[in-house]
Amino acid sequence: MRDTKHLEKFAKERVKQEEEKKLFKNKIKAVEAGANGTLEYTIKEGVNKGKIADDKILKNKN
Repeated sequence: MRDTKHLEKFAKERVKQEEEKKLFKNKIKAVEAGANGTLEYTIKEGVNKGKIADDKILKNKN
C-alpha cells in the first residue's frame, strides 16, 4: 500500500511534464534556410577562392 503513493505521485508528475513539453513545442519557430548568408557561402581564400561552398568542395577539404 505504501508504494501506491509514490506511483501516483510519479504518474502525476509525468503527466505534468508531458503537458509542459506540448506547450513548449508550439513555441518553437522554424529556422529560415539561407538566413544570414549560410546557404551560398563564397570561399574567400585558398585554391577554391571565389567558388560557392557546396558538398563537393567541403568533402575534398577534409
